[in-house]
Amino acid sequence: MRREELYLRDIVTAAEAIAEFVKDRTWSQFVNDDQFQSSIMHKLTIIGEAASKLPAEFCARYPGVEWGDIVGFRNIIVHEYFSVRWPVVWATATRDAPALRQRIEEILSREYPQH
Repeated sequence: MRREELYLRDIVTAAEAIAEFVKDRTWSQFVNDDQFQSSIMHKLTIIGEAASKLPAEFCARYPGVEWGDIVGFRNIIVHEYFSVRWPVVWATATRDAPALRQRIEEILSREYPQH
């Protein structure tokens, strides 16, 4: 099994990519561009998958992170893709992913201060 640090870094990397994708882009561009949507969805899937691999005891140390919601969102994207609500995906990409990135960076600096 990979170390928690690697999963956390996967989350940060995916959130950084999302930030780059949405920079200077609008909701209208997002909703009318399948490639843009797919790029965001892929990175959100990575975030959810990485979160799902973190041990419960690790997640319990950081109850301020909505681990269950993150994993649940990934499950909807992957298993119930037909019910994805694009405004929710856009809000997740533009509001939630940056906040999550910041929180995970804080966790990384706390858990792995030498890196």
